[in-house]
Amino acid sequence: MDTLLRNARRKLSQGLLFWREAGEGIPIVLLHGNWYESSQWVEVMESLAPNFHCFAPDLLGFGESERPNIHYSIDLEVECLAEFCQALKLGKVYLLGDSLGAWVGASYALKYPEQVRGLILLAPEGVNIEGQEQNCQKMRQLIQRQPLFFKILRSLRFLTKLFGLDKKIEQDWQTRQMLLQNPTASQLLFQRQQPEIEAELLNDSLGKLEIPVLVLQGGKDTPDALARSQAYSKLIPQAELKIIAHAENNIPQACVGLVAGDVRDFITKTF
Repeated sequence: MDTLLRNARRKLSQGLLFWREAGEGIPIVLLHGNWYESSQWVEVMESLAPNFHCFAPDLLGFGESERPNIHYSIDLEVECLAEFCQALKLGKVYLLGDSLGAWVGASYALKYPEQVRGLILLAPEGVNIEGQEQNCQKMRQLIQRQPLFFKILRSLRFLTKLFGLDKKIEQDWQTRQMLLQNPTASQLLFQRQQPEIEAELLNDSLGKLEIPVLVLQGGKDTPDALARSQAYSKLIPQAELKIIAHAENNIPQACVGLVAGDVRDFITKTF
């Protein structure tokens, strides 16, 4: 029998929030990654729904949730999540988050520890690693560059290929397109003032988490992603790091069965 996925919307103080819902039982809130929205979790939800009550919201400014013209921050997303959980009377939940969603989930657990039973974090963002500020600067520059700049470079492909620059130029173009297509994620990760971003990083706070935490990381993901997951696992007292050797990024869609199985095992051990 196919799992019944239900869609719903609710007006919160900052705007209308959309979510997908399936199943009954222990509540799990699934928080999507940087360049995605709640549909990222559909297959995982279908696998978990026979045993758990799954809620996958589009974070404010993403997907089908409202995109108010406001200044976005991690704390804003945390407060929207808190209001969402309170409105639905979810009580203590498990949080399952990917990249940006993991940063929001960990921040929520630190601010509202009495509301969280455990965390499953996939390739989490939100900690300072070597080269972090330089990467932010690069992303800002890519966003600010004029399309004409790339148009000219791409028209000179015969020259850029000769100097071995063609692949880098194409990669920068694709990255810029992704950033422009995801303005809220770009603002949260790169386009705020550096001191504001750094103030929300969790390096100095993760040691305060007193709940079980599982960190899942693709073994073939970027070196930066691996470094962040390793930092989380070292800084959180009760954290377990599991490397999925063959996985790259977007584990929720690339490794549905493994993620669902790890979530079931984690909740069975910690509930």
